[in-house]
Amino acid sequence: KKALEGINARLALVIKSGKYSLGLKQTIRNMRTGSAKMVILSENTPPLRRSQIEYYAMLGNVKVLHYAGNNIDLGTACGKYFRVGVLSILNAGDSD
Repeated sequence: KKALEGINARLALVIKSGKYSLGLKQTIRNMRTGSAKMVILSENTPPLRRSQIEYYAMLGNVKVLHYAGNNIDLGTACGKYFRVGVLSILNAGDSD
């Protein structure tokens, strides 16, 4: 619970001050071009999609964080009113 709050606070800081993109297609595009620094997956991402993203991340040397909530929680943590299954961080901004 405590760790999730820390991740949510950092994620809010990235959304406010950094660059990010939402969605599977955009995330894969960012990993292939090498612009993604980190990828966040919700816990209810389908297994095939999850393994595909992890494979691209391994090839591109990108960190993958498995978010401890479903896609509704991840969307809320991003400050959006819709579900977010996959999120890629391009520039962390003020966050660490």
